[in-house]
Amino acid sequence: MRRPQFPYLAGPLPRAFAHRGWHLGDLAGMENSLPAFRRAVAEGYRYVETDVHATSDGVVVVHHDGTLDRTTDGGGEIAAQTWAQLKNVKVGGREPLSRLEDVLEELPEACFNVDVKANSAVEPFVRVLERTGAHGRVAAASFSDSRLARLRRSAGPELLTAMGPGSVLALWAQGWVPLLPVGRLARGWLAQVPVRQGPLTVVDRSFVRAAERAGAEVHTWTIDDPAQMQELLDLGVHGIVTDRPDLLRDVLSERGAWQPAE
Repeated sequence: MRRPQFPYLAGPLPRAFAHRGWHLGDLAGMENSLPAFRRAVAEGYRYVETDVHATSDGVVVVHHDGTLDRTTDGGGEIAAQTWAQLKNVKVGGREPLSRLEDVLEELPEACFNVDVKANSAVEPFVRVLERTGAHGRVAAASFSDSRLARLRRSAGPELLTAMGPGSVLALWAQGWVPLLPVGRLARGWLAQVPVRQGPLTVVDRSFVRAAERAGAEVHTWTIDDPAQMQELLDLGVHGIVTDRPDLLRDVLSERGAWQPAE
C-alpha cells in the first residue's frame, strides 16, 4: 500500500523518540515538562513523545495521567479544572505545567508524537494544530480506535495517525496470514507497540514485514535496555521510544545510525 507523503516521516530511519522528553539526571522527575523537551532537542533528538489532556474549558495540557497528583504539586483531575486553576501547577514542584500550544511554539524544529489521552481532548487538540500550523510535525496516537477515528474525521488526511489496538491486531494477524487484506482492516501509518503483550510476542520479523507491506512503520516502546535496542534494530523496526535517550543515542552511534537533529 502506498503511504501518503507526511513531512513528519521525512527524517532518516531509524527514528529515535525521547519518551516524555529527557527526564534524566538534573531533570529526573520532570517528564512532560518544557525543560525536558528542550533538553531532548538540545541533545540531538528530533522526535519527542508526549501526552495530552484537556481542561474543562478546552485548553490542551501536556501531561500523561488524567490526574495531577503523581508528577506535580497539584491534585485532582485535569478535565475537572480550568486552565486558570492549573497554570500555576508545577511539574516536580519546579516548572509550570505546559499547554501543547506553548510547547509547539517553543520548539518549532521538533516533531511530536502525541498520545491523545481523552475524548474531550480531540477537538481542542485539532484546534491547536490548526492555530499553530503544526500538522506536518505532529503524529497523533491513542489506545482507542474510536478516538483515532474521531481525530481523523476532525483533522482530515493531513494528520499522520498511529494505529489503534484493532488495527495493530489486524496487522499482527496479517503477519501470520499474508493474504489477509490488512489494508482494509488497519487504519493509521504507525504501529506503535510493546514488544510483548502478556504472553504474546507482538514484534517479530513477520510483524515488521506485514507493516512494510501495508506501508506502515513499527515503533516499539518503551525500550530502555541497550541489548534489546540492538535486537529490535536488527529485526528492522523503524523507531524506538525510550526513557533512556542517552543509551539509545549511544546504541545508534555505535551502529553509525545516529543522525542528530540540526
